[in-house]
Amino acid sequence: MGEIPAKANMVSSVILNPKTGGDPIVSGQTFDIEIQVSNLEAGFFTNAAATYYSAPQQLKNGNVIGHTHITVQDMGNTLNPTKPLVPQAFAFFKGVNDPGNGKGLLKATVTGGLPPGNYRVCTMMAAMNHQPVLMPVAQRGTPDDCTKFKVAGKETGDNAAANDGEKGKAAASLAQSAVDAGPAATAAPAASASASAGAGKGGNGGKGANGGNGGKGANGANGANGGKGANGAKGANGANGAKQRSKRVFVS
Repeated sequence: MGEIPAKANMVSSVILNPKTGGDPIVSGQTFDIEIQVSNLEAGFFTNAAATYYSAPQQLKNGNVIGHTHITVQDMGNTLNPTKPLVPQAFAFFKGVNDPGNGKGLLKATVTGGLPPGNYRVCTMMAAMNHQPVLMPVAQRGTPDDCTKFKVAGKETGDNAAANDGEKGKAAASLAQSAVDAGPAATAAPAASASASAGAGKGGNGGKGANGGNGGKGANGANGANGGKGANGAKGANGANGAKQRSKRVFVS
């Protein structure tokens, strides 16, 4: 387990941006997720491929030495889903391995933004070797924070990463290679995993299931079901040729 902080040094965090109940974020535009953390010696981040959970928690000046992860999940068509989200399916994930401003302010940039939808963003505080931070007592507030926010824009159709029934399961399956690689995988495999998870080419490349011209499928790429079929309709469902797209980012 390692070194445990005193009650006065328990980790706590709050998400500053996006704001709960704030104006919707514009789809497709880069934005920052900002959090404020207390009692965490941030910026300590080991190679997860070699050291995941392999060393005990350590303290510096009484505070846990570690970092945070920021994860964003698509909740489908509501801010209040009644089913748990699929853990493996995420619209954005980043391990924040820098110390921020040195005063507890940390951030992650969502490059290229997100498609329209309803999202949940959460922190995941971790010790240096990626294990969840260990606190001295059970009766306490959580070291992590979550908030929900909207993304609005002109695009139509659901985000294919939505954690809603079969779509969530499919997105989870596509994202699994990125999850298995861990947050400290090299840049090239991570980029490849994220591409297949949300923005890259689908399983069968250009041509769709019915052998057409390779239009955009449910994930915005030339996916297995995404080609123009016999009736010339684009997308997995083929109705009205509507384009759907999803963006997923996995950053080491």
